[in-house]
Amino acid sequence: MGVSADDSETTAVHADHMMINRRTMLGGAGAVGVAAIAGAGADRAFSSPLPRNNTQETAVNPEAGRFGNPRIPAELDTAQPHMFHLGALPKTQFDGGTLRQAYEGNWPILMGQEASVVMVTLEPGGIREPHWHPSAWEINVITRGVATWTLLDPLGHSEHFEANVGDVVFAPQGSLHYFENKGTQELDLLIVFNASTEEGKDDIGIGASISKLPPDVLSVVFGVPADTFTKFKQIDQSLTIIKRPSA
Repeated sequence: MGVSADDSETTAVHADHMMINRRTMLGGAGAVGVAAIAGAGADRAFSSPLPRNNTQETAVNPEAGRFGNPRIPAELDTAQPHMFHLGALPKTQFDGGTLRQAYEGNWPILMGQEASVVMVTLEPGGIREPHWHPSAWEINVITRGVATWTLLDPLGHSEHFEANVGDVVFAPQGSLHYFENKGTQELDLLIVFNASTEEGKDDIGIGASISKLPPDVLSVVFGVPADTFTKFKQIDQSLTIIKRPSA
């Protein structure tokens, strides 16, 4: 059966009325979110400003799909060097090992990025003092030697293991952990933090923790006389790297 001229005209009108401009739809996605915050329904957010029987084509703003004020983050707008000669830094020496660190204090491009990287070397018998980071996790990559690890998380789960060259160890934020070098050669690690604080100033060491607690409280915890702890050396800050006396 043929289609009359009137039918064709009616079909075209319906098609024009139902067609949704792509940019209008993209802009409407943002409108729904704003409408939800304001307490309005999605139907109101998408409702047309024209009467339903008005078939006039609505002029579309070419910027209708944009929402907010797009910009390049200030952290990316930098002329600072993207490469840092970490291995050329002077070593921070401890009794038991050394470390070098790139952080926002010596590599400006890390300012505001919440990131840092540390190269640690432990001599045979060297120990990274048991500690935890209240505000950062860490990823440790073993590059030489064997690291003996212990980790204890806030839920009480503990692990004790050896990590070899090429192994990666993750220490969650707030977990008590330490590693040591029980081998006969030096141990090297590369550690990445999601914080840009200087190592030794962003962690709480076990030595300072115990030193700040009253002996009578420690007596209750460990079930030994309080004067046991009065003989302990008083430690005021993180020791970072220490060494076994017999090594």
